[in-house]
Amino acid sequence: MSNEHDPDGHSHADEPHLPEVGEPMPPIDFNTFILSMASATLMHLGEVDGPEGRKGELNLPLARHHIDLVAMLQEKTRGNLTGEEERLLHQVVYDLRMRFIKIAERTAR
Repeated sequence: MSNEHDPDGHSHADEPHLPEVGEPMPPIDFNTFILSMASATLMHLGEVDGPEGRKGELNLPLARHHIDLVAMLQEKTRGNLTGEEERLLHQVVYDLRMRFIKIAERTAR
């Protein structure tokens, strides 16, 4: 059994395990995470509804922040992704940037 430690000397075995609550969720993988970030960005662009059907409100600074986070992940994970993950990440960053530009230009008028 491996007893890996993080940089602070904590054993991964010491990490708390969260109990299951509610309906089971699908497993988390990189693509699911990126799509979740994209959904949050679209909500801040006012293009999709938020949780519990609340209307997504336009918040360009927060949308830009989310786009920058996804772009940072793209840079930091370069060379460590599968081809599918790289393609998805590239497409998501491109699509979100184009939507942001279009909406920012429209609201500036």
